[in-house]
Amino acid sequence: MNRVADGAQLRARPIDRATALLTLVVEAGAPRTFASLVDELGMARSTTWRLLGALEDNGLIQRDQTGAFRPGSLFVRYAARSSAVRDLAELARPVLEQLGGLTAETVSLAVARGNALIEIARVDSRHVLTAGHRVDSGDPPHCTALGKVLLAHGVLTLPPGRLARCTPYSPTDRAALERELTQVRRRGWAASVDELEVGLAGVAAPVRATDGAVIAAVSVSGPHDRIVGRGVSELGELLLAQLRGMARLVQPDSVATSW
Repeated sequence: MNRVADGAQLRARPIDRATALLTLVVEAGAPRTFASLVDELGMARSTTWRLLGALEDNGLIQRDQTGAFRPGSLFVRYAARSSAVRDLAELARPVLEQLGGLTAETVSLAVARGNALIEIARVDSRHVLTAGHRVDSGDPPHCTALGKVLLAHGVLTLPPGRLARCTPYSPTDRAALERELTQVRRRGWAASVDELEVGLAGVAAPVRATDGAVIAAVSVSGPHDRIVGRGVSELGELLLAQLRGMARLVQPDSVATSW
């Protein structure tokens, strides 16, 4: 038995078992495999799997591309908190709610932390059938509309090596992706259709400071049929129009070094 339960048997309550699992994942220096967690805690595989699923459903852990477990988006969002981030989220709230009212779809505000995409504010869809996906620090940015906006403006950079393929439609050809990012800079908005999840589509545009620097991005996302049916270009132009006024309110020196 490891240090999580050293000196006493792991107590039988599910919350104690879940806490022990979470501690191992959060304190690890690298993602933990399912087998290593089972071996270290000595719990039944079925129990371990069920508890990991509950932790994942609540944003406390998440799986990487290999299926190993690492701290979830809740911990990343907590680490990303700062007064400037909170100020930006509060400043953007009226615009996000207006976009939510105009589109009835999910609206997200995201920033870059390191080379990851972090959602800092969200307005949920009014539809019963929604996008069903929250922006997550593990999402490959090149497969998302938000990420493409920040990549196009140099806020994020593409990782070396082979680009992740989340679906058959994910953009993995670097030359083609660079051409798309050039187009994003020219027209002002980005789109992702079936690239992160089949059936999920999104359109995003940049949030600029008074000096014109891109410091965040806002997206409208939802099921493929509704987003494409409404018109990707139309949503892109709507985002640009709604976000234009924010540039007069966001001071670059208050946000540029916050993440």
